[in-house]
Amino acid sequence: MKDLTNRVAIVTGSSSGVGAATARLLAEQGCHVVINYNNNAAGAKQVAEACEAAGADTLVLQANVANDEDCVAMAQAANEKWGRVDALVNNAGTTKFVDHHRLDGLSAEDFQRIYSVNVVGAYQMTRAVSHLMHAQEEGGAVVNVASTAGITGIGSCVAYAASKGAMVTMTLSLARALGPKLRINAVCPGFIEGEWLKEGYGDDRYAKLMAFNRENAPLGVTATPETVADAIIHFITGPQVVTGETLIVDGGRHLTMAPLSRR
Repeated sequence: MKDLTNRVAIVTGSSSGVGAATARLLAEQGCHVVINYNNNAAGAKQVAEACEAAGADTLVLQANVANDEDCVAMAQAANEKWGRVDALVNNAGTTKFVDHHRLDGLSAEDFQRIYSVNVVGAYQMTRAVSHLMHAQEEGGAVVNVASTAGITGIGSCVAYAASKGAMVTMTLSLARALGPKLRINAVCPGFIEGEWLKEGYGDDRYAKLMAFNRENAPLGVTATPETVADAIIHFITGPQVVTGETLIVDGGRHLTMAPLSRR
């Protein structure tokens, strides 16, 4: 296992949920962390306090990954503080909750906004850190947080599923292009317990979806921010000969999925 002591990681969208859990787990393993937020300054501060309590140094940075200048600034700030960037977790994401059959529920602007964060933002962040990682003897690791939506066509909306599918494909492209110094992998969580889906679906539908996913998963569980974070850390600290891989984190739910019935 790769030792993360005094290494440096940037985790985008890390003021809550999976990003926050990942930042905390990295800190517990001795890694210094850039905690990024777009709107949730209070949440980012709480995550930083938890990371620092674990003994890590932190940088809390407001940035929108859809803006390339913000991505470059984040990478530069990390390099100026610690002189290196060892890991990037492209976790920042956005969506719009629209049932898939409601084609009039999504506009071109919705697609562009979702893609600008979920796909373009991840690309820009990878580009921003790539020259720093290439300059390091040990290179670096990038983990893209995609979704089972991207490989099954489900999820909060068609645009979200399409963007996560693009993220998976981009993982393959960048893994080929950026070796041998950089390893690029992706995790694909299924239903994740937490406030993001609860706020998007509402309490009642959230509870029903969670129960349905648990009942239909071979392991009888749904993912949590912590279990997804554990998978992310696996790609950073685990086998150093793995790149271009996608790990599904859903309790096996994808194994029981059947084609959608006709309406």
